[in-house]
Amino acid sequence: DSNDDTEDVSLFDADDEVSRRSKKSKIRHPVASFFHLFFRVSAIVVYLLCELLTSSFIACMVTIILLLSCDFWAVKNVTGRLMVGLRWWNQVDDDGRSHWVFEARKVSAQGNKGSSEAESRIFWLGLITCPMIWVIFAFSALFSFKVKWLAVVVMGVVLQGANLYGYIRCKVGSRKNLTSMATSYLGKQFLRQVRFPSFGSLS
Repeated sequence: DSNDDTEDVSLFDADDEVSRRSKKSKIRHPVASFFHLFFRVSAIVVYLLCELLTSSFIACMVTIILLLSCDFWAVKNVTGRLMVGLRWWNQVDDDGRSHWVFEARKVSAQGNKGSSEAESRIFWLGLITCPMIWVIFAFSALFSFKVKWLAVVVMGVVLQGANLYGYIRCKVGSRKNLTSMATSYLGKQFLRQVRFPSFGSLS
């Protein structure tokens, strides 16, 4: 009967596996992924080429700080939430005390986190690599006595380092969890050395 309801069903589990892999590798938020890298990479490029583009230090400094500020806002409020399901912010209580809040998106019953592996790689690669580059710029400006650039470079380290620290806290947990992880690791290493001491001195 031509009026019967029909439904396409995968005949093999391999079809489901291929569809799952395509979903994991697909970039679901291309605009967010673009701007996650655009502002921070643009700030680095302007810092490297500003002396070739213009002789005005003020124009270069303002441009870099604007790009860093846009990057800080975009990563903190938009790209982290869309690309990896993480968010952090500062909250002030009625007593005037400041608290840092870290949130992670809950996994659904079907195990869908709403973000792909490709987006996660892009997010963490940009989040970790760019602050390291600014740290290198800081040492370079310090050792080459470019005092006027230190304020700009320190601004880059602080803004991008703050986002990196915030999202690591979101991903791993609170500082207590980080301390307990380090303590347990050191304890395991110590017990391993006690159980299996080196017998090289007996030979």
